[in-house]
Amino acid sequence: MNEETKSCCCGGEKHTLRSEDERKKLLNRLSRIEGQIRGLKGMLEKDAYCPDILTQSAAVNAAVNAFNKELLASHIRHCVVRDVKNGDETVIDELVATIQKLMK
Repeated sequence: MNEETKSCCCGGEKHTLRSEDERKKLLNRLSRIEGQIRGLKGMLEKDAYCPDILTQSAAVNAAVNAFNKELLASHIRHCVVRDVKNGDETVIDELVATIQKLMK
């Protein structure tokens, strides 16, 4: 996969260039999550039974966690490995901070 991080001239933000296939898979996953959220909202608007809403909410949470796992694995396999090979070990501290945020 040809994935690289580049710095933006405005603010120094990092960007990851993903393959079209990876971008499509991630966007499809987010679209499904978006649909689940709309369904959750609809359930609330229709005064659905609380345990049913909570069950759907748990499904949304699981879907977001699956998205995060996929993106994190890709980040480690590509961005982190590339940066460490190039001698930039600051990416390790960034990875640890990111994992800590995900585990809150």
